[in-house]
Amino acid sequence: MSRLDSFIRRLEAQRACLDHAAELIAGLVGPMLELGLGNGRTYDHLRELFPDRDIYVCERRVAAHPDCIPPADKLLLGDMFETLPAAREMLGGKVVLAHFDAGTGDAASNRKLAAGLRPLIVPLLCPGGVLATQQAMDGAGLMPIPLPNGVAEGRYHLYRA
Repeated sequence: MSRLDSFIRRLEAQRACLDHAAELIAGLVGPMLELGLGNGRTYDHLRELFPDRDIYVCERRVAAHPDCIPPADKLLLGDMFETLPAAREMLGGKVVLAHFDAGTGDAASNRKLAAGLRPLIVPLLCPGGVLATQQAMDGAGLMPIPLPNGVAEGRYHLYRA
């Protein structure tokens, strides 16, 4: 499979999982957390799905499209290993949906990053909250959720707190 086809499939899986997560959290009240802004495409999709919800964004350095930059009071700027522990007082146990899409092109580095961030993300989720992630984050406090139709196993992951 070409890298372009792989990228397209990843984005299709990401969108399908976020759309499914919207259904899963419909009855929950609380903010959302985007872990990795990138160019802002996913953040923009979340704003469309959840126009009335607060969406906090963790990003090391903002380089997004100008229309996709969160308001300053919703931007947790800096290394996630520092911003997530600091956000725990404000967001701990309240996040209804966290979306983790940060990393590099290196699979081993991405797995290591996800493993390190997992214990920082889980305490932010409310009971019943959902984590959508490209990286597997199995373990205590998270229960895998079946993927929506059309999303290949392992392409994306959904968990409920």
